[in-house]
Amino acid sequence: MTNGEHAITGADLDWDSAAATFDDEPDHGLRDPEVRRAWASRLRSWLPDRACDVLDLGCGTGSLSLLAAEQGHRVTGVDRSPAMVDLARAKLAGRDAVFLVGDAAAPPVGEERFDVVLVRHVLWALPDPGRVLRHWRGLLRPGGRFVLVEGVWDTGAGPAGIPADRLTGLLAPLAGQVRVEHLSDDEPLWGRAVTDERYAVVATA
Repeated sequence: MTNGEHAITGADLDWDSAAATFDDEPDHGLRDPEVRRAWASRLRSWLPDRACDVLDLGCGTGSLSLLAAEQGHRVTGVDRSPAMVDLARAKLAGRDAVFLVGDAAAPPVGEERFDVVLVRHVLWALPDPGRVLRHWRGLLRPGGRFVLVEGVWDTGAGPAGIPADRLTGLLAPLAGQVRVEHLSDDEPLWGRAVTDERYAVVATA
């Protein structure tokens, strides 16, 4: 399947099998203090100043959910992998957070319940991202925002991902303000130097 420009392989991965070692990647587990600080700083700049309801779609093991909860937000995480959800629940035990097993493209949550839809490296792996974004728009309260971290990667079998200009074009009919932050040169975010396209889009609905 494709996202309109690039071949997609992420949806075919066995995420349950990957769960046990998922956090070994520096930008997944955020175990390195410098990487963790880098993501916490970015997230603080992307999320509202006041405590709000954040929907973390494709939440994985909950690393970004934990940062959001530590910053005072109420978090709902959704992931299709039960193993990932189990790890996220353990990671955020005692926090103001709930985790659900479900499809990120059509999460099992109500409409207009959230102030933020937070997604990192998920949209690229979903078919028909325009349709998915329209559905996610309905989950936001008036004035809510998208925080979408995406990119384009060389998987070895060819490129995968969604370019920034493609994503901003899809968001244009759905959001009044769209801001792109390029992240490729922010080495602490990834725990290493990267040469591919990585970016965040913050869009106010």
